[in-house]
Amino acid sequence: MTDRTTAVDAWESLYRAQVTVFRQLRAEFPAGEVTLTEYDVLFNLYRQPERRARIRDLTPQLLLSQPSVSRLIERLASRGLVDRSGDPSDARGTMVALTDAGTEVFRRVGAQHSAWIAERMSVLEPGELQQLTELTTKLRMRPRHA
Repeated sequence: MTDRTTAVDAWESLYRAQVTVFRQLRAEFPAGEVTLTEYDVLFNLYRQPERRARIRDLTPQLLLSQPSVSRLIERLASRGLVDRSGDPSDARGTMVALTDAGTEVFRRVGAQHSAWIAERMSVLEPGELQQLTELTTKLRMRPRHA
């Protein structure tokens, strides 16, 4: 079992690093075409098979409530970056798909955004980056009440 003090210190360090990096990311995010939150929707859709997903499956990937996600999708749809349609497998559900215009915006903004990320993460060696990925994945995949 992990020493409680060590666990709290590690958590605090992870949390402070996340807050610091996220503040920098928000300040440096390429302004103009989409906000960071809108980009996150485009990013998550881009990673889906056929670049489409149900809103209910997309929501857990975002740091927003379901009503906020719905409003955000509506704004993106009004700008032609996503299409909304009924879910053929669930009459109550809504599918969201990345449009060609949305894909283009995602790629353009993503190129700038990923360059910033690569520069920020360059303080870590390749082995440290791999270890960080493994550790954070392990934290995310742990069952909620294990």
